[in-house]
Amino acid sequence: MFLPNDVIQYAAPLRTIRVLWIDRPLAIAHTYELGLAHSQPRSVALQILADDVLAQRARLLSEDPYAAPPAPALLPQKHRDLQARAWAIVHSLQADIPALYDARERAALVARCAETHGVSRPSVLRYLRRFWERGQTVDALLPDYGNSGARGKTRGANEGVKRGRPRKAGQPPGLNIDAETRATFRIAITRYRITHADFSRRGAYRQMLDEFYQGREAGTVPSFGQFSYWLDKDGAAVAAPRAAAVAVRQAMQQ
Repeated sequence: MFLPNDVIQYAAPLRTIRVLWIDRPLAIAHTYELGLAHSQPRSVALQILADDVLAQRARLLSEDPYAAPPAPALLPQKHRDLQARAWAIVHSLQADIPALYDARERAALVARCAETHGVSRPSVLRYLRRFWERGQTVDALLPDYGNSGARGKTRGANEGVKRGRPRKAGQPPGLNIDAETRATFRIAITRYRITHADFSRRGAYRQMLDEFYQGREAGTVPSFGQFSYWLDKDGAAVAAPRAAAVAVRQAMQQ
């Protein structure tokens, strides 16, 4: 019923998982929850996934909302070099499936890989998570940032440096919006549409703060302006179609 890279969405509570790999003899799927900053692979019996879909507790998505877009034709060589290095690391780890999906064995594999390739262990884990999050393709390993100063391109964030308009005196520096925060925006939009007949940006933003940022200090929470900006910039990729949201809401009520 399922194939590697299938994306399954649960309605209550809302979460989305990717099937990374299937062990047919053991009837187990190794899955990865999408949109979480520090998600880890998890083993689930195939029968459980099938029962969830058949009982409409979950649905198999026809399109992958987290898939990396194809690489542009005019990709800078610097980006191709970074992608090639990340792919060499991830590809070497893929040779150790299914051990790679076991937390203890993964730690040893990552440490050995980091030493072999001369990179840090956090870097290896970052490449792996990006690969799992964005569809397990080579394009998933492209850098997130665009050319500095390029109009219409997403700029990368330097640690300790706040992008965008300077804050007024006395205000905290604010939060840079990265790929993980944008994924949170996507989830928040979908959650709001599921439970509300009419869409409100302010309402979706307030609900997101309650669900994802409650108790956080000032300066570690995205502003409404940032939320609204990325809603416009990402367009349909962020704001799920109304029909899809209605379908999920109906599934929740059954």
